[in-house]
Amino acid sequence: MKKNLQLLKAILRANPKTIYFNFKYLPWRQAIRFPFWVSSKTYLRKTSGVITINSPIRTGMIRIGYGDISIFDKKRSRSIWDVRGKVIFGGDADIGHGSKITVGETGELWLGNNFSITAESTILAFKKILFGNDCLLSWDILIMDSDFHHIKNEKAEIENPPAEIIIGNQVWIGCRSLILKGSIIPNGCVIAANSLINKALSGENQVFGSKFLTVTAIKQNIQWSK
Repeated sequence: MKKNLQLLKAILRANPKTIYFNFKYLPWRQAIRFPFWVSSKTYLRKTSGVITINSPIRTGMIRIGYGDISIFDKKRSRSIWDVRGKVIFGGDADIGHGSKITVGETGELWLGNNFSITAESTILAFKKILFGNDCLLSWDILIMDSDFHHIKNEKAEIENPPAEIIIGNQVWIGCRSLILKGSIIPNGCVIAANSLINKALSGENQVFGSKFLTVTAIKQNIQWSK
């Protein structure tokens, strides 16, 4: 009886986008538990993709379009969900207000457990972007695994195909950073604000930053927590 009352309260609290999102993507037995909370300000541009949750289902474990970062006007901060490919959640996730998620038809986006975007960041996955557990993204970050326009050589061969992005466990990416195709960020690392990453980094538990398109390790043997 208690579980039924809790379920009823969850349904009554849910806005139409939350109800639609859960029943669009999930089997009925999962959807009725409302693991997704979707803000009414979220624009559901495309929902033709597939979502998988690889963890026990709990009400409200994945939130899209919520939060309150004081430097933004959250009343005007609109999230966008534009997914035609696959999104795999490894557990809890918080995709903050104003954030944009785009996954192409052949693209995959893997989000590990305890994944967080504070606000106003963008992920574009047209091949594969993989986040480990306990990752934190600040605001105004752009992560994309494609250049979107082909560059061809004299043999008409594509020189700039999409390339996977792999981000390890417990990675913190600072505000206004740009993470491009082919990037690999090891476990426990911090990417300094306003950095450009476009290659595989080596060495765990380091702070990396970029200057004049050159990425360097600023500090070693660091630890950080959310």
